[in-house]
Amino acid sequence: MLAVFDKSVAKSPDGLSVGEQSQAVSALKNGFLANHFASVHSGSVTVNLGSSGVMAYTREKQNPLFPRLFAVLDEIFCIFQGHIENVAVLKQQYGLNKTADEGIIVIEAYRTLRDRASDADGSVPFFWGTDADGHMVLADDEEIVKKGCGKSSAPFPKGCFFTSSGGLRSFEHPQNELKAVPRVDGSGQACGAMFCVDTGTKKESTGMKKVDSAANWSANY
Repeated sequence: MLAVFDKSVAKSPDGLSVGEQSQAVSALKNGFLANHFASVHSGSVTVNLGSSGVMAYTREKQNPLFPRLFAVLDEIFCIFQGHIENVAVLKQQYGLNKTADEGIIVIEAYRTLRDRASDADGSVPFFWGTDADGHMVLADDEEIVKKGCGKSSAPFPKGCFFTSSGGLRSFEHPQNELKAVPRVDGSGQACGAMFCVDTGTKKESTGMKKVDSAANWSANY
């Protein structure tokens, strides 16, 4: 799966970029990275989001325990890979019909809880980076991210989530800043960054109040 977002939609953390990004390209220009994804993964589906970016996915060689699904509902686009154990309970909770799959369930959960659910344990491989134009690239294929971002790429931080409004956050310490820790490749050259919780620095208070589960959390979190 692949997602590329314009920097006006999702701003990559500064620490993710490396130097002049001589090996990075423009991932969105002329559909470069989406076309490369399609050439690598036969039968892939590409969803053009206009000036906001692009998404792509394929069911090629997927693990039956971690299916890849795509769903769209009320202008919410979701690419899901994984497995939800309590599907029946969640379908009943959200009033969904029997044919609803994990993708639809995730969208309903997102609409209810807004930005408070993800892969906190990092059980599904996930990578991200910044292309030559500063756009954010995310994929479960490390080579796809490197193709667009060069050395300005890295594994997505385990135990973290990202939102357009709040940036990168830690599940366990959402009010603490995350600091970039430089990475080096096998040849000793800088490549992207890892992020860890800065226990001594906290983000400015968002004034988030405890509200019921139907409220939109995204404006406060």
